[in-house]
Amino acid sequence: MLSSLKTAQRSRWLVAASLLGASAAQAEVVLHAFNWPYSRIQARAQEIKQLGYASVLVAPPLKSEGSAWWARYQPQDYRVIEHPLGNTDSFRAMSNALRGQGVKVYADIVLNHMANEAAQRSDLNYPGQRILNTYASNQSYWNQQRLFGTLTSNFLSQWDFGPAQCINDYNNVWQVQNWRLCGGGDVGLPDLVPNTWVVQQQQSYLNALKTLGVTGFRIDAAKHMSLSHVNNVLTPAIKSGVHVFGEVITGGGAGESEYERFLKPYLDGTDHGAYDFPLFAQIRAALGFGGSMNRLVDPGAYGQALASSRAVTFTVTHDIPNNSGFRYLILDPTDEKLAYAYVMGRNGGVPLLYSDNNESGDNRWVDAYKRTDLTAMIRFHNAAQGLDQQVLSYSDCHLIFRRGNRGIVGINKCGSTVTANVGMSGSVLWWNTDYRDVLSTSVVRITSSNYTFSLPARTARMWLR
Repeated sequence: MLSSLKTAQRSRWLVAASLLGASAAQAEVVLHAFNWPYSRIQARAQEIKQLGYASVLVAPPLKSEGSAWWARYQPQDYRVIEHPLGNTDSFRAMSNALRGQGVKVYADIVLNHMANEAAQRSDLNYPGQRILNTYASNQSYWNQQRLFGTLTSNFLSQWDFGPAQCINDYNNVWQVQNWRLCGGGDVGLPDLVPNTWVVQQQQSYLNALKTLGVTGFRIDAAKHMSLSHVNNVLTPAIKSGVHVFGEVITGGGAGESEYERFLKPYLDGTDHGAYDFPLFAQIRAALGFGGSMNRLVDPGAYGQALASSRAVTFTVTHDIPNNSGFRYLILDPTDEKLAYAYVMGRNGGVPLLYSDNNESGDNRWVDAYKRTDLTAMIRFHNAAQGLDQQVLSYSDCHLIFRRGNRGIVGINKCGSTVTANVGMSGSVLWWNTDYRDVLSTSVVRITSSNYTFSLPARTARMWLR
């Protein structure tokens, strides 16, 4: 009787300690609301919060034209927000709505280049006389949208751009960081140089966004910027209170040429985060035909995953389905679900969940932000945030790991059921307690010194106490 009482008291203490830890942890799942109008995000702010997201990455807040998604990445002016997805007024309203729900606002930032307007004009004055005339025709409106500076003159000239030279060798770091993205006879995107004036304008821009409530910057095409440019713009004062992460696309981690030439120097030369392309390469290799799940046991130990504090993890980015050169990276739909279970279930990194408007025509990621399975994974992630991870079992087909004493993740990539017997003597996992799968009705209840997990074919389980 005394032993039973002590056990009950210990269980109550552990529950209280676990709940205290869960409330103190800060969960961070980023919703990439790709190409969403700002008004739509504003309208869904409460829903986004209720689904468990901690922040929302929104379309580049600047002046751009054209209805295509890629037009948002062709800046005409930093001094105003105005494009088909919204303006400064709607951005402010969206930001206020999200922050009112306790959700952070992350902005997609384009600092490397300006819009390709060679078909319209030959000069490199931005935003150009046509846009200046537009500003002058309705000064009250445009001054209301103004973030900084004056709208009566151009803010960039020919002296603020590098040579009209296309990158022809993507292994050449100098070319990649100083020449233009172009080809096939196209003159490309005018590449900015980090002179004092350009840096000042970009700093003013980022500071203005911070006053609108932005607390995260995704640096687009960071691979194409020199470290001096990145660091001169993103000073400690600008980065204060802001999560900065760069887009540096690589084909893998340590030993892979793009990683060694671009991503490693970026990480060594800044304190920023970055997309975890090394981990993504391991996920693809593990889930692919002939691959082994042992790649995902501890990829960081051999340089195939970024440090937890620097990593933004993902299963799909906006470039993968929408750019023909990256479509080979699209995962099979089931593999993508298994990949999300791994990314959301593991300890480390900031998971990013992509949700679009079917820009690619695949019809796979429309309203993905509220898919029942993905939001259940977010619930697991948030409950297990900050808890340690231990691998319990793995093979070519499967991987099982625990998150503290709160949760267990099991993934089976193969076409038949996998069973795995795991010793529980001395385990931190609780006995005689239900761990319920957030993705199904499966329950794990440990009642002895061994437990046999059963993972159906091509399935993930995320059992949560």
